[in-house]
Amino acid sequence: MTTALHTPTTEFEKIDRCADLPHRPRVLLGKMGLDGHDRGVKVIARALRDSGVHVIYSGLWQTPRSLAVSARDEDVDVVAASMMSNSHMVLGPRLLEGLQAMGRSDIPVHMGGILPQEDLPKLKEAGVAACFPTGTGLAEVVEATRSAVKDRQRQLSDHPTAQLARDISLAHDGKPIRDGAKRQRPKRVIGITGSPGAGKSTLVAALASEHARRSEKDSSLGRVAVVAFDPQSPITNGALLGDRLRVDFNRLEERVFYRSLAISGEDYHALDDIIDLIGGCDTVGDMAPFDTLFIETVGAGQNEVKIRQHVDHTAVVLVPGMGDAVQMDKAGILEIADTFVCNKADHQGQNELMRDLQDIAGKRKVVETVATHGQGIADLYDRLMGNA
Repeated sequence: MTTALHTPTTEFEKIDRCADLPHRPRVLLGKMGLDGHDRGVKVIARALRDSGVHVIYSGLWQTPRSLAVSARDEDVDVVAASMMSNSHMVLGPRLLEGLQAMGRSDIPVHMGGILPQEDLPKLKEAGVAACFPTGTGLAEVVEATRSAVKDRQRQLSDHPTAQLARDISLAHDGKPIRDGAKRQRPKRVIGITGSPGAGKSTLVAALASEHARRSEKDSSLGRVAVVAFDPQSPITNGALLGDRLRVDFNRLEERVFYRSLAISGEDYHALDDIIDLIGGCDTVGDMAPFDTLFIETVGAGQNEVKIRQHVDHTAVVLVPGMGDAVQMDKAGILEIADTFVCNKADHQGQNELMRDLQDIAGKRKVVETVATHGQGIADLYDRLMGNA
């Protein structure tokens, strides 16, 4: 969605405007079509975050189907789609059709951008809940998102994946889950942690893609799921959840289940329940169960180690320039690693980092990767899956 960029920033000082709602609003922001500019949608993302909303940003060049898959898996209250390429009359209805196919025709669609006034009645007649043409104020966008929030029902959909997404929402919010929800731990639960900026999101996206590629040839691998945590604001309780940006859902579609969640500190109160719900999710059609789960933590500091209590294998991601050899001897996050990942191996200082890690690794594996180029991903995947 595009809005007037001259809106005064003082209009949106950081205040929780959503504390009175049944639950924290979740909105999926995405840009359909060929528009390659995201400045406007980022302005909206920040305004929503600073109002207490949990914003899932799916990025540029989304298809109607990829947005529908994301909306279902993220269990959002509203989809906010931006249009800049004069294709709103085609892509808007296709998005609505996609949501229906995903078992979530109840999710309202808000559409913004360059929308001619004469087309607004046609879009609303097609089922678009709200339209925001260029010049709409940020306050109107925030209020529309607030208005979309309704009480969550425990029994949501006959579509197993849609119901899984709702079960995760309830568990994360500490609310009762529907009777009869199946629980089973996936065969492999792998934690990916490390400092902010280490490339964890890109690494997890590459690992999920590698799994999807291999499972096409080996159905015994099952499907792959990702739970990605991002920080929740201590001031507004809002959050910007942008990890799924790294995943090419236009290509992978439903072969990866991806869920973004906001968290304060290391409060993994519901994680074990979420893990078991993912493993117990019913299959549909010829789809395999979720046998592999990657959990990406918030950018972690030296003493943030709780993820180890919930996973079977922990990979700690590091990059060149993190400090001298003394840092390697300190207690904390480096102690929990079953595998060390030296990402951004094309950066200066990688040789020194590898040398220092090998000094402390003992029998633990050290793997070099350049996640942005796919370098080392196959080797790392084999290690995490127990194949090497």
